[in-house]
Amino acid sequence: MKQLRITLWIIVAIAGSLFALFAYQLSQPKDEFVRSAMVGEQIPEFDLEPAFADRPGLSSADFANGEPALLNLFGSWCIPCRVEAPQLEALERQGATIHAIALRDREEDVARFLSAYGNPFTRIGRDDISEIQFALGASGVPETFVVDGSGRITYQHIGIVAEGDIPVLMEELRKAGSGS
Repeated sequence: MKQLRITLWIIVAIAGSLFALFAYQLSQPKDEFVRSAMVGEQIPEFDLEPAFADRPGLSSADFANGEPALLNLFGSWCIPCRVEAPQLEALERQGATIHAIALRDREEDVARFLSAYGNPFTRIGRDDISEIQFALGASGVPETFVVDGSGRITYQHIGIVAEGDIPVLMEELRKAGSGS
C-alpha cells in the first residue's frame, strides 16, 4: 500500500512538473520572426538554365556586378506568388532589379504565369529539384532576398511581399547598395 502511495505521488509530481513547464512556455512572448542563417553570407554558387525563353537564366555571378538586387523564389503553382505579383511590379517601377528562381516548374507554366500576373524579372533561373532553394535556406515560396553588389545576402523576406513591405525592401536595397 505504501509503495502504491509513493508511486502515485511520483506520477502527480511528474504531471505537475510538466504542467508547470507547459504553462511557462505558453507565457513567453511569441517570436514570429524566422532568422535566416544565410543573412550576411555569400549567395551559394549556382548556374541555372532559363525558366522560359523570354528571359536569360540566372547564376550566382549575376549578383556580383556591383549593384544590389532582389532574388525572388516563386512557382507558377504557388497561389501566394500570384498575390505578391503586383507588389513585385511596383518594386520594379521604383527601380529595383529583381531576379527570380522558378521552383519545380515547367517552361509553359512559367510563361503562362508571367503573362497573367506580370513579369518584373530581369533574369529567371529554373530550379527543378529545389537545390538552390535549400542551399539558400528558404522555407518555401514566395521568398525574397536582398543581395548586395558583391553577392552577399543582406536581408530575407519570408512570405508574400505585401504593399507595406515595399518601402522596407527598397530601404534594404538602398542599404545594400551603400554598403551599410
